[in-house]
Amino acid sequence: MSSPVNVPLLDLRKQYDEIADEIQEVLEPLLRSQTFILGPEVDALEKELADYCQTEFALGVSSGTDALLMSLMALEIGPGHEVITSPYTFFATAGSVTRVGAKPVFVDIDPVTFNIDPNQIEERITPRTKAIMPVHLYGQCADMEAINDIARRHHLSVIEDAAQSIGAEYMGQRAGSLGTVGALSFFPSKNLGAFGDAGAVVTQDRDLYEKMKSLRMHGQSSTYYHQYVGGNFRIDALQAAVLRVKLRHLDRWTLGRQKNAAFYAQALNDRGLAGQVLITPKVTTDRHVFNQFVVRLLERDAVQKQLDAAGIGVRVYYPLSLHMQPCFASLGYQKGDFPESELAAECSLALPVYPELSLIQQQRVVECLVSYYQTQRSSTRRAA
Repeated sequence: MSSPVNVPLLDLRKQYDEIADEIQEVLEPLLRSQTFILGPEVDALEKELADYCQTEFALGVSSGTDALLMSLMALEIGPGHEVITSPYTFFATAGSVTRVGAKPVFVDIDPVTFNIDPNQIEERITPRTKAIMPVHLYGQCADMEAINDIARRHHLSVIEDAAQSIGAEYMGQRAGSLGTVGALSFFPSKNLGAFGDAGAVVTQDRDLYEKMKSLRMHGQSSTYYHQYVGGNFRIDALQAAVLRVKLRHLDRWTLGRQKNAAFYAQALNDRGLAGQVLITPKVTTDRHVFNQFVVRLLERDAVQKQLDAAGIGVRVYYPLSLHMQPCFASLGYQKGDFPESELAAECSLALPVYPELSLIQQQRVVECLVSYYQTQRSSTRRAA
């Protein structure tokens, strides 16, 4: 009897095996040159990223978190200011706002997309509000037309947290090109992942780009002369070289993720789960890049436990909304303030969707989900 098929949440080794020769080809001359801080690889990556994201400028930085932090610093957002954002996202979004001394102001999410609900933004704006920071969660853009309209009327900057959505499209425009500035993450698990921490900022604004370029190097205007207090936010040349190779494959990998997402949606519907005990993601924009395939389902924790036991990698993003995190207690929010965010935290589960996933692996994920709910139905019938 053959052993059950294991399905990791993500298997980066398969991706590396496919491009290993290309990676080695670019790393060897870089290692010989010993040019690791900025330099031609970083310059080339920035040009390629700007082109890919449909922006005038791109700037490689040390992480997606630092991309957000540097964007806030460049826009001179700090103590006494407020930034409107989502409570259902990775910690860095609100954490970066707090780190510059500003106050994150949360707005609940749209239950269909998991992204910030623009219909609730305007009521949260005060004279202290300086920016809106929408998150393009799981690979799909927020409703940027509505968000930008609000921002224009209230003279606010828009900082796109595009950490999970490089290549996503909204009304023909790419994530990161839709606001004042966009922040990208190249954490290894992202669709475009480095071999460690890395990120980028993208913008159409030359003045903002020049300021961020200075902030990246401790606020230098020239060597040892500092116009601003910045930070060490540089991307490594080694990471830039790796990302340039991977960027050439990104659209093909995105197609693989979209194909896998379509398989799940169809298979779960055919097996009678979708719309009954489980809700699959809904694509509401031009291009969803599926950094994660996140479903809403009944008895989430029990399902996760069974899938884990079966060797299927699943994960909860995010089990506790940011407004309930202990470090944000001083903001004064209570349980029940953002019901959609809290519900998403209680019932959402990410299934494996990486492009190298095999059909057999996906079928096993579906079969395990079907088996769980069939068992539950049988137990309910027996109890009745």
